[in-house]
Amino acid sequence: MATTYKTPGVYVEEISNFPPSVAQVETAIPAFIGYTEKAEKNGVNLLTPTRIPTRISSLLEYENYFGKAENESAITVSIEDTINSGDPSTVLKRVISVAIASTSPYVMYYAMRMYFDNGGGPCYIISANDFVTGGGNLTLTDLTNGLNAVEAYDEPTLLVFPDAKNMTNVGNYYSLMNRALMQSQKLGDRFTIIDMHNDDSATLRASNTLGNGKDLLKYGASYHPYLKTVFNYLYDDADIVISHNVTDQTATVTTGLYDTATLEDLTDSVHVAFDLVMFNLLKLEIEKKTVVLAPSSAIAGIYARVDSNRGVWKAPANESVSSCYEPTQKITHDDQKDLNIHISGKSINAIRSFTGKGIIVWGARTLAGNDNEWKYISVRRFFNMVEESVMKASEPFVFESNDANTWVKIRAMIENFLTLQWRAGALAGAKPEQAFYVRVGLGETMTSDDILNGIMNVEIGMAVVRPAEFIVLKFSHKMQEA
Repeated sequence: MATTYKTPGVYVEEISNFPPSVAQVETAIPAFIGYTEKAEKNGVNLLTPTRIPTRISSLLEYENYFGKAENESAITVSIEDTINSGDPSTVLKRVISVAIASTSPYVMYYAMRMYFDNGGGPCYIISANDFVTGGGNLTLTDLTNGLNAVEAYDEPTLLVFPDAKNMTNVGNYYSLMNRALMQSQKLGDRFTIIDMHNDDSATLRASNTLGNGKDLLKYGASYHPYLKTVFNYLYDDADIVISHNVTDQTATVTTGLYDTATLEDLTDSVHVAFDLVMFNLLKLEIEKKTVVLAPSSAIAGIYARVDSNRGVWKAPANESVSSCYEPTQKITHDDQKDLNIHISGKSINAIRSFTGKGIIVWGARTLAGNDNEWKYISVRRFFNMVEESVMKASEPFVFESNDANTWVKIRAMIENFLTLQWRAGALAGAKPEQAFYVRVGLGETMTSDDILNGIMNVEIGMAVVRPAEFIVLKFSHKMQEA
């Protein structure tokens, strides 16, 4: 700005020689959309009149605002005793079995435990509805409303639906996933992690409600199979009913002492069935039944862990999965061939168990796994990060003069940022000019008509590193020379 000097004297002016900088946006801030026990923060209802996405950074915060899991009410315990006819007090054989006729479809709480156990950090929770209102049903309307609510929030970079795989209608489920992909494509700053409906990879590829275009599929990834976790189901002792049969050596069956009692009865001295030893024995058997989860929440945690330890450009694969002891299905080398590369064009990443290594994520492809440009998750997410970071850093230049002075500042700003990414190992090339380019200027990216219309075009090219997915070792015999 021109300065008018009216008083004699010495004046000091500071001249800015450095370009502004690009601040890297966060890359692993998931938005979890599902059903919760409650939805209230500091007296504010997070469900009505509209759903409010809420940022948390720990499981404790989740419990305070959204509660825990729904208690399982379909757990039954059976005790089968074989006794000596001459001495009924002597139990020759005891078999205790636990059955769960059906489990609650609401698994958000367990999913959050899985997320934090695998390295997850800050995230957003969007309650689609509470357990009572949901009534055991997961509706496309509820979950879509939750998805729509998070669209207005800029920080989330991942979309995760822990409960949705329990929707009874497979078409509705993949329609929801398609809407999530569409939001990711529209905003360009987020990525969708998709679970298999009913743990079946064929349903995803056969779905008519999940988009097939590579421009949509590159914004999502899917993983298979489900995971057997170390988490115990939550339940109320009063809901666990015991069946007790006693058989003597003559095969006569009678009703046992604990028949029709509940676990709670075993701890209450006023009941005939009071028996703390039996109570602890039955609890141990119940705890052998553990929660089975779809992998999306664990994968979101792994994304966060890899981004923090290495960077968003590192493929989130060959990483161990915590808090689970085995996948629900054993994927072999041959099985994965069909998952990784398929004629449908939809790639599915395998989670495999390796001896001595544990449970490992063994895939790094987007759903558009046959597309050479957007085949890899790390490439898509790195572009998301750079696009969002540069866009935010460029906002101060809106309404600045569209001339060479502004072009030089913008180019220097972006080049400095990409040089830092190259030094970190995100871009391939022996020199920065081999790793990226930034172009802006009249006759280079703009015409005179563009400038007259207030348009500044900036072109950025990047050679993002890609994972070594296939390592080929070639061996041959060497002829003896002496």
